Amino acid sequence: MRPVLIPFHNMRPLADQLAGLMGADVAPVDLHRFPDGESLITLHSDLEGREAVILCSLCDPDRHALPLRFAADTACEMGAVHAGLVAPYLGYMRQDRRFHSGEAVSARLFARFLEESFDWLVTVDPHLHRIQALDELFAIPTGRVSAAPLLAQWIAETVDNPVLVGPDSESRQWVAEVASLVGCPYEVLRKVRSGDRRVEVSKSGRQWRCSGTPVLVDDIASSGRTLVGAIERLVESGAKPPLCAVIHAVFAGQAHAEILAAGASQVVTTDTIPHESNAIGIAPLLAEVANHTLAALTLQ
Repeated sequence: MRPVLIPFHNMRPLADQLAGLMGADVAPVDLHRFPDGESLITLHSDLEGREAVILCSLCDPDRHALPLRFAADTACEMGAVHAGLVAPYLGYMRQDRRFHSGEAVSARLFARFLEESFDWLVTVDPHLHRIQALDELFAIPTGRVSAAPLLAQWIAETVDNPVLVGPDSESRQWVAEVASLVGCPYEVLRKVRSGDRRVEVSKSGRQWRCSGTPVLVDDIASSGRTLVGAIERLVESGAKPPLCAVIHAVFAGQAHAEILAAGASQVVTTDTIPHESNAIGIAPLLAEVANHTLAALTLQ
């Protein structure tokens, strides 16, 4: 039977793309919030004997956490064989260890929270550092999509003589992979963070007055301070106005506007989080991994 793709609110455009690639029906979730803040979930589909695939990007995880659990459990109560989660952006991955006494290790706690209701998970480029793979966090089957080939294709087709730049050491894994696929040089800057919105980025060690077009590549733009600092350093070094290619467009507050005001010539992102800067579609790779995960479940 055809799986049922169940998108949350603004995920419908991505759901429609995925449905054709996955051979799935689309039945958006109805989410009602009462004046006291409680949520009511309603599912509109015949789920008996079918795979339920819930689509929700977790850039606002606290707001979505309980509705997600309600949707997954309701799907199973309605007869779904499994409840899977396609979370193009997966929140709570940064805090993967206890940096100070008493802190919650949010990555592990959130993983346990999700796997209590979901049978499998697929996401795009999770923000992992000391944890090397999702399997170290989750006991359920997981699939990880890499957006690097899509970023590389867009850069190769769009940017003249690109030179890739990572704004900090955390971005190295993405910058190096994309640069290898494009076949262009790259460098990684250094940053020191002293608060949620206080970031210092080192000056470029190269002569950016050369003919290359700098492309800042990062997995997440949240507060935007790291990209702003990197843009300022590149401009000081005599570079052309840099282009920013970002996987996850979190853009808290005025981050997007601040990045452009700092001197970026353009900001492009994938559509893991709906935003006006979306220019790179993730649906083909996301559908491929989701289909593979579903196929593996049927063999168990």
